[in-house]
Amino acid sequence: MQYSLLSAVKHRISVGVGLPFNVYNLDCSLLLARGQILGSQAELDALLQRGSLVDLAELQSPSDLIRLASPEQLPVIWRQSLQQLGAALCASDRPGFVQALDDVTPAVLTLIERDRDLAIFQIIKRMDQEPLQYGIRHALHCAITSFLVAQRLGWSDAESHKAFKVGLTMDISILELQAQMAEQKTPVTPAQRAAVHSHPERSEQMLALAGITDSEWLLAVARHHETPDGKGYPHGCREPGDLATLVQRADTYTAMLNPRHGRAAMAADRAGRMMFMQDGSHPMTAALVKEFGLYPPGCFVRLASGETGVVVKRGASVMTPIVAALTTPYGSPLPQPMRRDTAERGYCIHAVLGDRGQLERLPAQALASLA
Repeated sequence: MQYSLLSAVKHRISVGVGLPFNVYNLDCSLLLARGQILGSQAELDALLQRGSLVDLAELQSPSDLIRLASPEQLPVIWRQSLQQLGAALCASDRPGFVQALDDVTPAVLTLIERDRDLAIFQIIKRMDQEPLQYGIRHALHCAITSFLVAQRLGWSDAESHKAFKVGLTMDISILELQAQMAEQKTPVTPAQRAAVHSHPERSEQMLALAGITDSEWLLAVARHHETPDGKGYPHGCREPGDLATLVQRADTYTAMLNPRHGRAAMAADRAGRMMFMQDGSHPMTAALVKEFGLYPPGCFVRLASGETGVVVKRGASVMTPIVAALTTPYGSPLPQPMRRDTAERGYCIHAVLGDRGQLERLPAQALASLA
């Protein structure tokens, strides 16, 4: 273990609050355990004067560890971080909900900033054994998309972070209903339709009761289905605001990519083209399509070579991503994924494929290395 003097991190210690890390003697033996409370400034001064130590590993936040992680470690960290964020989202009716979100959100934002292609991969990929229910999964995907598009538009860090939180929480009042409807084989009932129509306001109310005081956050949640033409809901407001407008587009795009009972997921290239055809003149839609490209990371494709593979990195243009080839031209699995640049004529993309049954065999660490 490597140690630092306690005096170097004294700003992280408060009298009357549990210690955020263990404190060690000069001989590296444990002196005070994490969580122990210093009762007075005199006690803290005494620790500093005796040259107490802290383990450097204990000073690193989850975000610090993500910045230092190898590319091969990132897929596992992504899975764990999304599960933690999903669990926090499910606990919206419990005390400490706001703090729980604040605790787990920085790790996901750091993962996005560390590797934006791998962030998009989390949205496009679909695994049959996905542990997160539809509503939670959609909220996570919408939040990541909102953050990516906000940054492409040049929004500040504070504005981008707020877009992430709005995308994450806009449907918080109907998470269970979304999961139910995604598997439902019968038509939507009048009660379900009414719940969907009123969910923006009910989500706003739930967040306010949970302790959210940011008026821009709450207003964007309340208006994320309103449109300038007055045809949105629940009130036909013609001025939804930029934050709600951005999140609405992220909502629409990611919903296309998520399968539901009786409706297959839309191929990523088709979803991108549809967004552009319907609303391509709007700068937010244009930014979204440019951010993801026609063949975003996580998209399965067939190459001109006959090989099939998965996109792992965006390329110089929306048409020329980097692909990890997974099979030979004859369909036999390759021993290891092979990197293919689709800007080369022999490896250009010929078709987008369905991914059912293939993701379970993907060596995530090897793909991360190729990207």
